Amino acid sequence: MKIARLKVGEKIYSGILEGDYLITNEGAIKIKSAKWLPPCEPSKIIALALNFKEHADELGLSVSDEPIIFLKPPNTLIGHLENIIYPKGAKFVHSEGELTVVIGSKCKNVSEKNALEYVLGYTIANDVTARDYITSTFRPPIKAKGFDTFLPLGPYIVTSDEIGDEIKLEIITKVNGEIKQKGNTSSFIHSIPKIISFLSSFMTLYPGDLILTGTPKGIHPLKPGDLIEISIEKIGVLINKIIEENGT
Repeated sequence: MKIARLKVGEKIYSGILEGDYLITNEGAIKIKSAKWLPPCEPSKIIALALNFKEHADELGLSVSDEPIIFLKPPNTLIGHLENIIYPKGAKFVHSEGELTVVIGSKCKNVSEKNALEYVLGYTIANDVTARDYITSTFRPPIKAKGFDTFLPLGPYIVTSDEIGDEIKLEIITKVNGEIKQKGNTSSFIHSIPKIISFLSSFMTLYPGDLILTGTPKGIHPLKPGDLIEISIEKIGVLINKIIEENGT
């Protein structure tokens, strides 16, 4: 099942995707006539750094026994086909394709064994980063990760029953049709059950909360005009264009 949110005029609809339509309580909405929105409204967005060893190696950083986490603010969220704004003054902006966990029910102090029971499904995220502003690995990368439009998400949520418990999914990021990142979630340093158990040991996770699970190697600079396509096996393709801050 695919869960999505669309906007037509000033009205927002949530429902299940079936072919070219979103099926809602108010009837069927034609996708072509609507704007894609992020498929959920999270109370918090948690992201993992360095969950692929090859990505840690390319940055010259060591991995940790526990997940290394940071928060993305909600202002970063945009939907499928929306534009990413390249900030004025930035010189090195790049994309990071990531499998994203969507929490389905309230979750606190859960074991790794039971962790997947609290997952609604999975979607695709682009953890856009302005690396200019990462000046120390000991400081949270709030500015580097927190610009408006720096978290494209979607296009929809694929429910966990379609993915299964053995999560081995290929991730590919293309820029203007050229592959820049390629990896598989089977290479995670920290598994999804471990991540959920770890997070829920000190914070309550709520329905709609997001966990970005880390990106493969392949740091690649972007420029205005670039088209970014992130595909994840069994889920789909998230597409966004990057534009200058003045809108071109």
